[in-house]
Amino acid sequence: MSKLFLIALGGNALIKADEVGTIHEQIKNIQNTCNELIDLIKEGHKIVITHGNGPQVGNILLQNEAGSIIYNVPSMPLDVCVAFSQGFIGYIIEQQLKNLLIKNKIEREIVSLITQVLVDKNDPAFKNPTKPIGPYYTEEKAKEIMSITGSFFKEDPRGRGWRKVVPSPKPIDILNKNIIKKIVEEGTIVIAVGGGGIPVFYDDDGYLKGIEAVIDKDLASALLASKINADEFIILTDVPKVYLNYNKPNQKALDYLTIKEAQIYLEEGHFSEGSMKPKVEACIKFLSNGGKFAKITSIEAFKNSNEGTIFVKA
Repeated sequence: MSKLFLIALGGNALIKADEVGTIHEQIKNIQNTCNELIDLIKEGHKIVITHGNGPQVGNILLQNEAGSIIYNVPSMPLDVCVAFSQGFIGYIIEQQLKNLLIKNKIEREIVSLITQVLVDKNDPAFKNPTKPIGPYYTEEKAKEIMSITGSFFKEDPRGRGWRKVVPSPKPIDILNKNIIKKIVEEGTIVIAVGGGGIPVFYDDDGYLKGIEAVIDKDLASALLASKINADEFIILTDVPKVYLNYNKPNQKALDYLTIKEAQIYLEEGHFSEGSMKPKVEACIKFLSNGGKFAKITSIEAFKNSNEGTIFVKA
C-alpha cells in the first residue's frame, strides 16, 4: 500500500562536518542521500523532501556582505538569501534524484517549489537569535567578526566552534501547502520548504512581506507533514538515534520515545537548541497534530528498520 512520506534532510545530507562545502562535495553528498531513498520510490510511495540550509545560507550572507564591502554590490536581506538557497539546493536535489530515476528506469516527475512560510513578526525569537548558520569559526575569529558587523555568534554545543546565530521564529502556516498536497498525491516527488521556508508575514494592509530570519527546517517540515496528512515523518540527520547525555561517558541511545517522555527530556535540557531540540519538538508537534509515525535517524541507517528513534503518542 502506498504511503505519503515527508523526509526532512539535515545539513549533513549536503555538507559534512569536515567539508568546506564546494558544489562538488554537495553534489556527491546528495547523490549518496538520494541512493538511500530509491527503495521508497521503487515501491511507489509518495514523497515530499525538505532540507536544511544552515551552512549554505550563512555562506550566501557572507558573500553578500563581502560583495557589498569590496565591490559595492547591493546586499540582499536574509529572507532573499534563504530564497537563493532554496533555489540552488532544490536544483541539486532534483537533478541528482532525476539521474537516479533514469539509472533505475523509473518514470516519476520531480519538482522543486519555492516555499514561503508564514511567521509572526512579533515572535520573541526576533529579540533572541538562536539559529546557527554559516561556517564554524574559532572564538577569536567569531568575536572579531562580531565587533566588525554587529552580528551575533554562539559556541556550538558539540564543540565544533562558533557560528553566527539569527532569529528563528516559529512557522505558522505553509502558504503553498494545497498545491504541494495536490501534486504529491498525483505521484510527483516534491521538494519544498527548503531551509525551513522563506519567512514572510502579513503587513497592516494585508500584503505579504519578507522578514529577516531563518525558520527551523524541522519545525516547518513537521507543520507541512501535518498539513498534507503525511503517513510518516522522517528526519534524517548525522546520528542514528536520539541520545541522552550525548557524547558523554553515560550516553544512552533511545529506541522509542512517547510524547510525554520527550517533553520531560526537553524540559530537563537534554537536547541542545541548535541540534537535537528542534528535531524532537518537530516529532512531538507532528504526532500531537494527528500524525501517526515519526522517526529520527541517520541517512546511513535509514534503510535499517531497527535503527533510529521512533516517536509514539503513548
